[in-house]
Order: sequence, then C-alpha cells, then structure tokens
Amino acid sequence: MDRPLGRQPRWLGSPWSRGVAAALAGAVPALTFPVPSWWWLAYAALVPWLLLVRTAPTYGRAALDGWLGGTGFILAVHQWLLPSLHVFILVLALLLGALWAPWGLLVRALLGGAPGAGRCAAALVLVPSGWLMVELVRSWEYLGGPWGLLGASQWQVPPALRLASVGGVWLVSLLIVAVNTALAELIARPAARLPAVAGLLVCALAVTAAWLWAPLPRPAGTVRIAVVQPNLTGTPAERLARSEALTRSLAGRGVRLVVWGESSLTQDPADRPALAERLAALSRQTGAELLINADSAHAERPGISKSAVLIGPDGPTGERYAKMRLVPFGEYIPFRSVLGWATRVGKAAPTDRLRGTATVVMPVASAGGLRVGPLVCFESAFPDMSRHLVRDGAQVLVAQSSTSTFQESWAPAQHASLAALRAAENGRPMVHATLTGISAVYGPRGEQIGERLGTDRSAAAVYDLPLAEGTTPYTRFGDWAVYGAVGALVLAGGYAGLRALSSRSARAPR
Repeated sequence: MDRPLGRQPRWLGSPWSRGVAAALAGAVPALTFPVPSWWWLAYAALVPWLLLVRTAPTYGRAALDGWLGGTGFILAVHQWLLPSLHVFILVLALLLGALWAPWGLLVRALLGGAPGAGRCAAALVLVPSGWLMVELVRSWEYLGGPWGLLGASQWQVPPALRLASVGGVWLVSLLIVAVNTALAELIARPAARLPAVAGLLVCALAVTAAWLWAPLPRPAGTVRIAVVQPNLTGTPAERLARSEALTRSLAGRGVRLVVWGESSLTQDPADRPALAERLAALSRQTGAELLINADSAHAERPGISKSAVLIGPDGPTGERYAKMRLVPFGEYIPFRSVLGWATRVGKAAPTDRLRGTATVVMPVASAGGLRVGPLVCFESAFPDMSRHLVRDGAQVLVAQSSTSTFQESWAPAQHASLAALRAAENGRPMVHATLTGISAVYGPRGEQIGERLGTDRSAAAVYDLPLAEGTTPYTRFGDWAVYGAVGALVLAGGYAGLRALSSRSARAPR
C-alpha cells in the first residue's frame, strides 16, 4: 500500500510542476555527451532525478517520475532527430521513457523515507543494476539501439576506457550510476553515510584496479591507412569525382588501405564494370585497396542494402559486408502497417532497406593480409558487433558512416565518439570514416590518433595506425557486467518475495 513520505516542498505539490521537474532532471545527463561533452558531470547528473523520485508521495508517482525523466533523457540525447521526425520524436520518447518507470519504483523502494544502512547498501547495487536493465532493453535494435548509453559519455577519459576493456561500456554505466546513488544518499540521508562513503571507495578502487591490472594491448606494428571525406552533398557523380580526386592525392604516400564513407557510391561496382575499372585504377595508382560503401540493389527482391566492398587493383575482390542492423525510421519503419504514418509527418524511410545476414572479416592483400572488420553507420553503437568481429580475427575495426542529414547537430560528434569505446573495449584500433564529418581514428586503448576531420573539411587524411595483439577481458568474457546486474536483481526480488511470504504467514490467524 502507498504511503506518503511526509511534507513536500510547495513547488513539488503540483503534479504539473513535479512532472516538468522530472523531465528536466532526466535531461541533464545529455550534457555529458558530445557536443557539450561535460564528461565530469556524469558522476552527479542523476542526483537531482534520484532525489526527486525518492520523495514521490506514492509508488505510482515514483513510476511517473521515472517515466517523465526517461522521456526527458531520450528527447535531450536525440534532439537532433527533430528535423527528421518532427512530432513523432515525442511519441518515441514517451514510449522509450516508459522503460524508466520500473526504475522509478526501485529508487523509491530503496531510497524513499529514511532508509537504514542495509537499504542504502542495497541501493548502491540495485539502483545501478536497474538502470543497466533499462539500457539493455532499449539497446534492442528494434527500439532504436544503444545510442546514449551513460558509459559512452566517458569516451575521452583514459581510466574509464580502461574499465571498458574489462566489462565494456556496461561496466562504466554501472559505476557512474553507483556514484550518483552514493551522492544522493549522502545528501538525503546523512545518517546513513557509512554505506555511501564505502560505495564511493569501492568505485574508486575498481577504477584503480582496472588501471593497474587490466591487461594492455601489446603493440604489433603499424599500418598506414587513409580516410577520404569528400564533404560534398551534390550529385552522386560530383561526390564520386571528389572522392576520386582526393584518393589520387594519396599516391606515393605509402598508404595500404583507403576508407570511404557510407553510401560513397550509389551503384554497386560489382554490377557496373566501368565503375569497377575506375576504382581498380585508383587502387593501382595508390598501391592501396579501397574499402568503399555502395547502395547495392538486389535482383531477387526489391530494395537496397548498404554494402562495404573491398576494391583491389583488379576490381572488387569479392569481399563484402551488407549492413545488418538498420536505423529505425531512418532505414525502415518497425510495424510499418501501424506506424507507417510517420512518413507523412517527417522524413521517415519511405521503403525498407534490406538487411545483411552475417558479419565479415576482410583480408586486405595490399596491407599484408591485414584483417579488417567493417561496420556501417550506427552499428558502431552496438558493443556486441565489434566484439564478435575481433573474436573472429579482425585486427582493425572500421565504421563507414554518413550523418550528412544531421551535419549541423550534435549527431556527428556523438557518433564519432563511439569508436573510442569500441576500440578500448576490444584492444583494437578503429577507423570512423564519414562522407561529411566527423571522421576520426582511435588506437587500441581508445586514444585519438592524428587529426579529426570536422564537418567543415573536405580532405584525405593519412594515419599511421598502431596495431595490437592480445585479448581484453571484455572481448573474452563479454557482457558479464549485464549478467551480474540481472543476477543481483533476481536475488533481490527473491529475497523480497520470501520476506513478504514470511510476513504474511506471521500475520495469518492461527
């Protein structure tokens, strides 16, 4: 049965003002991602939201505060989608924001009222675990994918990147929410400061242990690669001509692999002999193979797929990868029969793209058989895809993207930052190549290599990419942090159920 938690501040007495406060509190963590990139704010960004939810007068209100806060978070992190989806982005935010309603219940149950030391200690484990379940569910590709995971805000913080090599971005998210929970406990319940301080110390020790003992990638030489960013949104022919000119400028510079961005070609060179010969001539002139990306049509079924195609001096090598995970509403519409109206209010996909069926590791002959694992567009947001490529033998991860639609927004910087996490998680360098920026390259520890090509650049940039050997704990053991969070919640649920049964039995008439 719900019980009020005592007298509330007057401005929180109104359901409307409380709802606005919840949405604004949920939006605060968006500032930790690029472009603002206030990474340090992540360790306190959830505190206002936590303090608000814990004072909810009822469990129903706590669930609503969680829902509205989640809606505010989704809107803030994805605000760059507004020109494309218009009012539909609010519908999506409300649907995804509902995932935080159970988290609101959990926060109120553990932090509401005057929790003792035991409940505060449990909150340090269960509140972060509950948050991770929200991140896990919304990472399902049909719900939009893992864009804006809290741990991804730490893409430029070396200790956090080292922690990611141990447990992936999931472990970083857990630690951030644990720190926020401890700070909320110190503010709301100073009498229970012992578990809060202990929790902060455990977090600090975990980061220190990862920094000192997590295995580092072993250097394994370098390879010279180049990224071609035409930054031209004219006709396909103009874009191709600009990409060719930039690629020719690489001749004689010792480049072994040239990477073009997503949809760098609107025709598949496998179906166009003249185009294939033009690209093969570029390969011969530069002495490097080209990893291009084509909108490939399929004779057996209507539609196109985004295909990474490797081009050598004799034309297409036969090595290709078709994008498997598509952008909801951008490349297909989930449940089109129900949600197809989105095409009338925004720029949602008029037709569905075709999916690939498996990841591919490509050997690059011009680089001595270097094994490259390609990804397309927002596939770089999925930790499991990069991990599987590395386990299959990829020495270099490559993401081909465009983001030309969102060039004046936070999207290019957010997208480029993800490659640092994927590199650090797996101890392999990663190349993020785009048509219009931001293009960036990261080493096997997630460190930036060379210059970033911003959205104002049209250039061919050369990088001496450090290669690495060895296997990170995350590559070897995978999402163990997620399984641990699930286990903690299951155990806590079982314990609460047993206590409820025991209490009911004690009250039963004899």
